[in-house]
Amino acid sequence: MEVKVSSKYQIVIPKDVRELLNIKKGQSMEMIIKGNSISLVPEKPLSELKGFLKGMKLDGIRDEEERIDYY
Repeated sequence: MEVKVSSKYQIVIPKDVRELLNIKKGQSMEMIIKGNSISLVPEKPLSELKGFLKGMKLDGIRDEEERIDYY
């Protein structure tokens, strides 16, 4: 999909892309630069992330013997 950069260096995200990604007015975007490419990733509020790791297995992620408790 092609977009143009305005004289103020702005771009418009096409409506179908905004709807597909549920991008709202005023929403923050994360800009990721890799080589000569730019990726824009919509930031999500923490409330939307609740439960996204539900059911994840925790076996082998950390070693309980190395746990340090701070008092």
